[in-house]
Amino acid sequence: MPRTVLHVDMDAFYASVEQRDRPELRGRPVVVGADPRGRGVVSAASYEVRFYGVHSAMPIGRAARLCPHAVFLPVDMDKYAAVSRQVMAVLAAFTPLLEPVSIDEAFLDVTGTETLSGDGPTVAATIKARIAKELALTASVGVAANKFVAKVASDLRKPDGLVVVPAGAEADFLAPLPVSRLWGVGKVTGQGLEEMGITTIGQLATVPVGYLEARFGPGGRGLHDLAHGRDDREVEPFAPPKSMGAEETFGRDHRDLDRLGATLREQAERVARELRESGYAARCVTLKLRFADFSTLTRRHTDDPTQDGLAIYRRARALLDRIPLSQAVRLIGLSASGLGPAAAGQLPLLGGDPTRRERLAQAMDRVTARWGEGSLRPASVVRTPRRRPPAD
Repeated sequence: MPRTVLHVDMDAFYASVEQRDRPELRGRPVVVGADPRGRGVVSAASYEVRFYGVHSAMPIGRAARLCPHAVFLPVDMDKYAAVSRQVMAVLAAFTPLLEPVSIDEAFLDVTGTETLSGDGPTVAATIKARIAKELALTASVGVAANKFVAKVASDLRKPDGLVVVPAGAEADFLAPLPVSRLWGVGKVTGQGLEEMGITTIGQLATVPVGYLEARFGPGGRGLHDLAHGRDDREVEPFAPPKSMGAEETFGRDHRDLDRLGATLREQAERVARELRESGYAARCVTLKLRFADFSTLTRRHTDDPTQDGLAIYRRARALLDRIPLSQAVRLIGLSASGLGPAAAGQLPLLGGDPTRRERLAQAMDRVTARWGEGSLRPASVVRTPRRRPPAD
């Protein structure tokens, strides 16, 4: 029996929450993100501002030029996280097979719950109605026999959409859509498909799998399966995160290695603290640099699992030191992936007393939990003001 999978995606989540809580903003173009006079990015764009070409992840300065009369608001993550918990509570009422994939979207497997809540389209309509009534927000929902097709369906008729793809109709549903809708089709793969004259998913589905494997390697078979609407992944409730990270966009571009290193040091401690709070250790550390021309470079290093900030920093710093900075850096970040359960004694892989380093990390976490994130910082990142020369 085919599964019934729903993908629920909140519409312009951050911006919609702000418009809900501030009636004077309803119907107006709203951008949530960095200061428009700075160099950050758009975190969320209301549908009114998208008319002007503004979208999430766009440089905030460009958004301000495209729509100077928009209302620009800072990110209020505590508020959005609280609303997200309310959304997930609504979803959890329909099935225990709930897999949140971000703060504003989740998969649900409602296979076999027809006698309790109705079929998939009925559950989707009920969820949308409850979110609208209880939270005064809208959600778009896709209903299909697998996660991939449900995700594509939820994105087709935003905002406030409901798209149902019957089991067996996946390939026909996907055929007219652009290949960019497929997971794994980024800039390089998209260019390769374009060189082959392939622009739609239906065209890709006609290409023999052996040819795709020869052209794109092991990922070719995955492209072939998705083009036919095949996806065997199960909805995994409470799935562990795939990575944890931090990044910063500078007020001005930098080549100063000391400044870049100090930023990495702070980010490493932040990521390490999140790992410890969640009970994970990470094997892989990835460094991300975005340069003045907006080109982006990533490098990664895999080693023994760790949740120690100094270990994470040293791995990231080693990657940084091997990169020739041919131009100034606009953004720097690091992420920890390859997550697994933390094991006792893994903190001191750098050497030293394991118990002492572990006690130190736990003490730092307690201080930070009580007094805030900036209450404890490594001495290497604290900038001391220059002393003025003594007066004559």
